[in-house]
Amino acid sequence: MAAIVARAPVIPVLTVDKRETAVPLARALVKGGLPVLEITLRTEPALDALRAIAAEVPEAIVGAGTVLDPAQLDQVQRAGARFAVSPGCTATLARAARSSGIPFLPGVQTVSEAMALAELGFGVLKFFPADAAGGLTWIKAVGAPLPDLRFCPTGGITADTAASYLALANVACVGGSWVAPRVAVATGDWQSVERLAAAASALKRC
Repeated sequence: MAAIVARAPVIPVLTVDKRETAVPLARALVKGGLPVLEITLRTEPALDALRAIAAEVPEAIVGAGTVLDPAQLDQVQRAGARFAVSPGCTATLARAARSSGIPFLPGVQTVSEAMALAELGFGVLKFFPADAAGGLTWIKAVGAPLPDLRFCPTGGITADTAASYLALANVACVGGSWVAPRVAVATGDWQSVERLAAAASALKRC
């Protein structure tokens, strides 16, 4: 997972409402410099969208988000996901992810959850929902007691706050949906998406 999050400072978190928008959306984001894409399993077309991107946009590293259980983990792997993301993590899901071999970004909200996943060998964790759960203050506070862990804060991150997170040494990347506004996607305004992606890809990490 560390190699995947190193590819770009921002992972677009995408909720795809129409399968036909998936490929042009992915192409615009990749063209703008964001090759790592997370398709959330929150809509009916999500798996089809993932399959389409995996098949038609080979330069994208497409993964699945909102993976909640081992059955979904298996589904997304068969659909072509190259990584998986969960909002939180159970012991059952963590074991399934380890057994599957797929790069996995498990979600945490507390130090205890982070420690438990570190014991299982996960060194990069999703901090979710970042803004509501302590944001920058939380990330800064855990840096000293958990020096070997890196985080991908997601949830409430915006174009205005992303740089502050990326300035922290224990932040590997951030996840956000601002690079693919719903209006732009609905109207097929791929130039706007590409511009937002280019600005996000230029953000500096510590």
